[in-house]
Amino acid sequence: MNPSRLRRPLAALVMSGTAAFLGAVASVTPAHAFSNPPIQVAQGIEYMCGGAARDEAAFMEMVSPRWAATIALGVSDGKGAQQSGFPAKADVQIRQKYTGQVVMDVQTQSPYMLARLNPGAYDVNVTLGGLTLTQSLVVIAGVPARAAFVWPSNFDMASVAPQMPQTLAQSTAAVR
Repeated sequence: MNPSRLRRPLAALVMSGTAAFLGAVASVTPAHAFSNPPIQVAQGIEYMCGGAARDEAAFMEMVSPRWAATIALGVSDGKGAQQSGFPAKADVQIRQKYTGQVVMDVQTQSPYMLARLNPGAYDVNVTLGGLTLTQSLVVIAGVPARAAFVWPSNFDMASVAPQMPQTLAQSTAAVR
C-alpha cells in the first residue's frame, strides 16, 4: 500500500474540519464586538478611559478591581439615579493630598477612568463646564479605590457637550 495515497485524503479531512471549526467560532462571535480601550500614559501613570457603550462599560467594571483607582463620571437624573454615558470632555486633575503636587492631569470624555496610582492619599478634581467637583481618594496597595463624580440634574450639559458641525447638522436635517 502506498502511504502517500492516504496522506492526501487525511490532510483534506483535517483542513475541512479546521475550516468548519473556524466557521463555527466566527458565527458565535458577536458582530458588535468592541476592542479594549487603549492604555495611555500621562505624567508616567498608566490610565484607561472608556465605558460610553454598554459592552465597554461592562468591560471597565470587570477590570476595575485590577487597577489601583477607578474614577466614575455621570450626571444625576434628578431622582437619585445616574444617567449612563458622559457627553462632554472633563478635566481630571489628581494631586497628592498633603503636598498639593499634581500627579496627573488629563482630559476624558468617558464615564470611567482607571488609573495605576501609587499607594497614597490624593485629592481628585474633575472640572466640567466651570464646575469643579473634588473628592479625596486613598489608594492602598492591593485594594482598589473608587471615586464617583455625579453632576446635578440641573447642570447645563448642553453648554459643555461637543457641538455638531453645521454641515453635518444640515445634512442630518435634510435626511429626515
